[in-house]
Amino acid sequence: MKNLIFLGCLLLLVSAYSISRTHDSKANPISSNSEKTKSFYEFSMKDLDGKEVDFNSFKGKKIMVVNVASKCGYTPQYEALQKLYSENSDKLVILGFPANNFGGQEPGTSEEIKSFCSENYGVTFPMFEKVSVKGFDKHPIYRWLTDAAMNGWNNEEPSWNFCKYMIDEKGELIKYFPFKVDPLDQEIIDLINA
Repeated sequence: MKNLIFLGCLLLLVSAYSISRTHDSKANPISSNSEKTKSFYEFSMKDLDGKEVDFNSFKGKKIMVVNVASKCGYTPQYEALQKLYSENSDKLVILGFPANNFGGQEPGTSEEIKSFCSENYGVTFPMFEKVSVKGFDKHPIYRWLTDAAMNGWNNEEPSWNFCKYMIDEKGELIKYFPFKVDPLDQEIIDLINA
């Protein structure tokens, strides 16, 4: 009988604890151990040369993160991206993330991507190793960019190559632009100069 009473009390405690945890998670969906506390500046990645780049080095500038591809109908946006970077490099850095998520349009190696970008578009802005920008193997930087619980407001994933995410000088995500938006769009220019 004592064992039965003990078991009943234990079940009651477990149920109460479970209900309490469920209520807490609904009231505060961003738990203290979530990645929301992770800042954009806490990331680091290898560039196309295999050199580790600390994102802390981009503090104080606006940042445009773009998923890029060499064999896409939007690949000519590299030209506009380079122009935007060249004309605003004192206050803007563009970070290119090659990705093969859409139609297999970035099949190349780091060396091939670097050569393509340099020879065809004179790209001088930072380019990183190929990543996945969606799906089960989404890179942590794109998890941060596309999860409101982490970045504060945005859940929008890249829908194709050349989607753009703007980050302010404090490392906060401030705007998402779909792939069709030209890098030299007036709204982007105004955001850079704000």
